Amino acid sequence: MTFPSSPRTLAVDSVDFDEPLVARKAPRPGTLEHEPTRVISGVTATMLVVASMIGTGIFTTTGFLLQDIGSSLAVLLSWVFGGVIALFGALSYAELVAAMPRNGGEYLLLSRIYHPAVGFVAGWVSLVVGFSAPIAASALAFAVYFSTLVPGIDQQAAAIVLILLLSMVHAARVTFGTGLQNVFTVAKILVVVAFVVGGLFLGDTTHITEGSAGTFDSMLSPGFATGLIFVSFAYSGWNGAAYIAGEVKDPSRSLPKALALGTGIVTLLYLGLNVVFLSSAPASSLSGVIDVGNIAAVSLFGTAAAKLFSAVISLLLVSSVSAMIMAGPRVYQALGEDYKCFSFLTTRTKHSGPIYAVALQAFAAIIMLISASFDSLLIYIGFTLSVSAGLTVFGLFVMRRREPNLERPYRCWGYPLTPILFIALSCWMVIFSISAAPIAALAGLATIASGGVLYLIAKPSAVVRR
Repeated sequence: MTFPSSPRTLAVDSVDFDEPLVARKAPRPGTLEHEPTRVISGVTATMLVVASMIGTGIFTTTGFLLQDIGSSLAVLLSWVFGGVIALFGALSYAELVAAMPRNGGEYLLLSRIYHPAVGFVAGWVSLVVGFSAPIAASALAFAVYFSTLVPGIDQQAAAIVLILLLSMVHAARVTFGTGLQNVFTVAKILVVVAFVVGGLFLGDTTHITEGSAGTFDSMLSPGFATGLIFVSFAYSGWNGAAYIAGEVKDPSRSLPKALALGTGIVTLLYLGLNVVFLSSAPASSLSGVIDVGNIAAVSLFGTAAAKLFSAVISLLLVSSVSAMIMAGPRVYQALGEDYKCFSFLTTRTKHSGPIYAVALQAFAAIIMLISASFDSLLIYIGFTLSVSAGLTVFGLFVMRRREPNLERPYRCWGYPLTPILFIALSCWMVIFSISAAPIAALAGLATIASGGVLYLIAKPSAVVRR
């Protein structure tokens, strides 16, 4: 597909539904007005996926799962289910972003697949739920673990300082931010592997099989489905490379590899970590606790070693916060290119990230951190992102039917079974979470609805670039 060097501006309402939407391309690669230079390597894209995924959820979720599900074996199986869901989603996204390698994630994809209104709502969801809320949750988890190293520290203040510092780093210079991201992510993987290896030698796996007779019933309960919402939050980030697709080198090859490889690595690490967590102590000692990693470390390695491990986890959570601060503003920048009233979000210098977009995200994350409890954030995030991701994966069927001749450097492995299973499992989680956690579900629906209202306000300034 070719694009004229001087894109034409149309009112959104004049666009035919059968035409590709928001199929924008910069007149000259690397110009600041439309498309930044592709400076991010495939390795960094993979590291971004890994860093986005390994964070708050894995070190906090298992305790809540034990409280809701009861059976340790069922909890472990929920992590298997979550990994399968994430991998199927990553394979589906890989086809879409390889064919449309632009910054913006669901905002760009849903705008083109369905309608600018749908994409706009997805962009709003990305700001509030996809990035700001997880940044708040991860920063708070960082502060909880860091407080074991510095007792008495104001946890909320520590979380806010972390958000502000990392936001300044990523706003200042892209290459510095990516270098920091790679270092922290490699360190994170090495620490997780070391913890898993040590825990497997010292743990007691009989803790996992205690009460296993009720495992099947536990898996059919509403609590298991709600638990998958927590798990889906822990696995969120498998689509991380999609948000920076416009800045990745050789995107047709790098993006599918980054999505699939990053998700596969994290799934294996998660399963290993949960075997260690669940074998470290009886379920009653882990049930309902937020710092399950610390409890497991104390049981396995002793108090002194656990303090060191908690300190290391707090530093590794920096990588998670950094990854989201890096990816999120690319969505808002893309939105600013299409809606004149948000054009300030595109502001960036030759080497910087999108400055005002980073600042907006930091502000939203801090507000979220101050106003919401940790467990309510997890359910709210998991429910809302399941809706957005499911709609995006369904777009794979829409695009294959509507644009069969679109160049697809990568085709989804296992199609159509892979995306069908992802959508089915996502729908199952959403339906059960509505009945089991209606307030969190209503908050997610309210966020989606508010995005629709905001679109109506922003629509007069909307443009579609061709």
